[in-house]
Amino acid sequence: MTPPLNRIVVLITSAAAALALACGEKAAPPAAAVPEVSVVEVIQRDVPIGGELTATMRGFEDIELRARVEGYLKSIDFREGSEVKKGQLLFTIDDQSYRAKLAESKGALARTQAELSKADLDVSRYRPLAAERAVSQAELDNAVSAQKAARAQVDAAKANVENATLDLGYTKITAPINGLIGRAQRKVGDLVGKGEPTLLSVLSSIDPIRVSVNIPESLYLRYASQLQTATAEQPAATPQQADAREGPQLVLADGSTYPQRGRLVLVDRSVDSQTGTLRADLTFPNPNRVLRPGLYAKVRYKEEVRPAALLVPQRAVQELQGQFSVVVVNAENKVEGRKVKTGPRVGNLWILEEGVKPGEKVIVEGVQKVRDGVAVKATVVPAEAVPPAAPAPAPAGTPVAPAPAGTPAAPAAASTSPAPEPSR
Repeated sequence: MTPPLNRIVVLITSAAAALALACGEKAAPPAAAVPEVSVVEVIQRDVPIGGELTATMRGFEDIELRARVEGYLKSIDFREGSEVKKGQLLFTIDDQSYRAKLAESKGALARTQAELSKADLDVSRYRPLAAERAVSQAELDNAVSAQKAARAQVDAAKANVENATLDLGYTKITAPINGLIGRAQRKVGDLVGKGEPTLLSVLSSIDPIRVSVNIPESLYLRYASQLQTATAEQPAATPQQADAREGPQLVLADGSTYPQRGRLVLVDRSVDSQTGTLRADLTFPNPNRVLRPGLYAKVRYKEEVRPAALLVPQRAVQELQGQFSVVVVNAENKVEGRKVKTGPRVGNLWILEEGVKPGEKVIVEGVQKVRDGVAVKATVVPAEAVPPAAPAPAPAGTPVAPAPAGTPAAPAAASTSPAPEPSR
């Protein structure tokens, strides 16, 4: 074998060995990406805890105006939907027949009064004659009896005149109070008052306005003594005298908060056996006449102020078989699961009574990508900017108690998820 051939063999052998060595080595795996999560810092602040109850508005006084006598409606003397004053003429019923009846009653009264005068003269004339035995005692007795009968007829005739005067007065329906009147239920020319009093319209006093809520009996029992104190103190006070910083608030259907505070004026005597609730009435000043009877709203009340409460977004709290937990990112940017004890909800935040400390960071987005001990890249977001979690749907087949007819449905979180009173 020639030297050049030996050199070629050596080169081939070296290349084969190098190739075999390269194939035997395993490729190094790429470095794992660090999970990215969104976190919020645990907030600590004083939180007013309260609740909301569905409410219905009605006039402080709601008066049904009815025709008390039969007749044809002659005129409607007000503008529908306007404010009227006490004593203002509202409806007029044709009164010709009632004027005739009054005149007839007065004539009957005059006739009986004349008969009574003749009976009085007979008695005064027969009495001395009977004493002298010029007339018999029987004639005197008849004269006295006729006098008593005539006096009774006069009394009956006077009563007929009074009734006729009342009936004539009922042909003009006036406003018994100052208030807001609704639409006319009958038109001119209708026969009203036949058989039963006919509803003509409804008059309501709306400043202040009455707001009614149904209190669950469990909530009533918890605050029974406070409710009794509230209704007993200053019974003659008006809602305008209530402290502007205290008292229940009214949340209207559009989500706005009514600026005036209310005052409790009535707690009903008994609990409704069908709904298990107790009616309570509050009054709210209504100087601008914004609130109207029939509106629905929510009454927001304050139960207590929770000092130095720890708050996290609801999205940060996870529930499994009745156990609540959060995922915390510690100072080393590593994930740590924590069991927590929850308190009331406050908007889209949740009070945690145990398990976290002020300033700690809890994960609100990306928790499904991590596990205990894993390092993460955390981005801090404001707690108030975190949208609330969507409510979980009720399990199929869950029974729902029907509400009584005419009763507004209470909000789902009225008693279990109290809402806070706005900070002042």
